[in-house]
Amino acid sequence: MSKPDPDEVSRQLAARSLANDDPTGWFEELYRAAEAGEAQVPWERTAPNALLAEWVASSDGHGRRAVVVGFGTGQDSEFIASVGYDTTAFEVAATAVSAVRRRFPNSRVDYAKADLLALPVQWVGRFDLVVECLTVQSLPRPLRAQAIAAVVSLLAPGGRLIVIATSISPGCDMNAGPPWPLTEAEIGIFSRPGITVVRQEHFPFADDPGFGRWRIEFARESL
Repeated sequence: MSKPDPDEVSRQLAARSLANDDPTGWFEELYRAAEAGEAQVPWERTAPNALLAEWVASSDGHGRRAVVVGFGTGQDSEFIASVGYDTTAFEVAATAVSAVRRRFPNSRVDYAKADLLALPVQWVGRFDLVVECLTVQSLPRPLRAQAIAAVVSLLAPGGRLIVIATSISPGCDMNAGPPWPLTEAEIGIFSRPGITVVRQEHFPFADDPGFGRWRIEFARESL
């Protein structure tokens, strides 16, 4: 018997969660199913995201604080901590937190359970580096502006925000998901007074040019 498609499993869980007016509840269901060997986390990786690693590798994080939005399996967080950042990383699913702590028992990263849509007040404006890598796209479009505003709120004066997201071209199915890729207009929501684009890059998928990856660096002005 063939194994179920991880993307299809996540879509089914998300659809059920959304039908119950619980847009983030499916993450805990997915991680629990993965722990039981009944599903696979679609975004599971054994290495940090290549576009993120390329950007972070030239950084010196010593004396600076970073936060990873939606740490997944922890590879990005561990890499960021390895270049010196005092790193916090969070997921909405408690099972994901338990799993990553077992995976990296000696980690320097502070792994925490938190909801992007209801962040701890003490995190607002705290971080010199904010990493949003493929997490906002896992939330449905009606929540997109709220989620993006929450990401931006984490950024300290003078800090940098790096956003990596799947892109989608006009004419493609905008409703199939998760994930729900980000349009160029949605990327623009990250910019606001005091938050400016430093560099914006787009990398089309060779096998499907209707989709690709965004990599955008934003800066918050200093006080």
